[in-house]
Amino acid sequence: MAVVKTTGARIAAVCSCVPTRRFDNLTDSGEFSEEEIRKVTGMAGVSARRLAGDSVCSSDLCITAAKRAMDRLGWAPDSVDALIMVTQTPDYFLPSTACVVHHQLGLGDHCAAFDVGLGCSGYPYGIWLAAMMLQGGGVRRALVLHGETPTRFSDKADRSVSLLFGDAGSATALEVSQDGPEWNYALHSDGSGYHSMIIESGGFRDRFGADPRRHCVSMNGALIFNFTIKRVPALIDETLLGAGLSSGDVDYFIFHQSNQFIMKHLCTKQSISLDKVPMILKDFGNTGGASIPLTLTEGKLHRPADRALRLMLVGYGVGLSWGSALVDLHPEAILESVELDNSMQASA
Repeated sequence: MAVVKTTGARIAAVCSCVPTRRFDNLTDSGEFSEEEIRKVTGMAGVSARRLAGDSVCSSDLCITAAKRAMDRLGWAPDSVDALIMVTQTPDYFLPSTACVVHHQLGLGDHCAAFDVGLGCSGYPYGIWLAAMMLQGGGVRRALVLHGETPTRFSDKADRSVSLLFGDAGSATALEVSQDGPEWNYALHSDGSGYHSMIIESGGFRDRFGADPRRHCVSMNGALIFNFTIKRVPALIDETLLGAGLSSGDVDYFIFHQSNQFIMKHLCTKQSISLDKVPMILKDFGNTGGASIPLTLTEGKLHRPADRALRLMLVGYGVGLSWGSALVDLHPEAILESVELDNSMQASA
């Protein structure tokens, strides 16, 4: 799609949530040799990850984050008009995870709630959808929740994925703002690459596949790498051109935390200073699309007190799907992180 624009919205808060359990790749991994571990983690830049317990879902992480955001903002549950749950690790096939979350947050029956089944690109899509709803009228406050628990669909014997993924959830609170600036988005898909990152069994194409490996994610790393270095630079250029800006006008580029090598390659190709690209892979791993809001809260952004930050949010991966959102973050916007003990279930 061409670059699209919205106005009249502001980000009031971004809260993230990770499990308390910290897994150290170098000391806690028993499936691979030390040499294999150092090779993979050195390339990807992942030293440690947060792992959800068997009873913790992405909804639990997102509910915890949403409760913190609403509490900090003083939002009453019945003041929320829309809830968008972005995840590829839902609680159930049906009902939608958004309905589960809606109930646990005590939101009103006037609130629209629905799921978006996107992964690595899902956060820019979710922000765009919420901003469109706010711009359209009738919706005054919206929550965009993005959570993933990819460690629960990773084969521990597959080093291409098992040493990379971590779990996280997030809640982004948006509201109508009469003087909200123009935001810009570019959103793309290429379904011909759907097979490049896939869980082959469990859906209705192969409901009860006998091979347990087909119930875990498989990834064509070379194809994903080539896709990323081809599509993302053009995405950045397209977004800047549509907004009439240059990369120097952007304070931070918040990339999906896919892989340290890939991210540094993108920075070099686009002549973007690494100072403008926060990386949290070392401590959290690749948490899917939830890595973008997690980076906002954990990336130690320098925030001037007298002006908004201009951020380009960039997601890319499974689908194949890629997208950007060029947004503003005002000084008063809340950025916070919380943890969820694996013995707890927020949705219990």
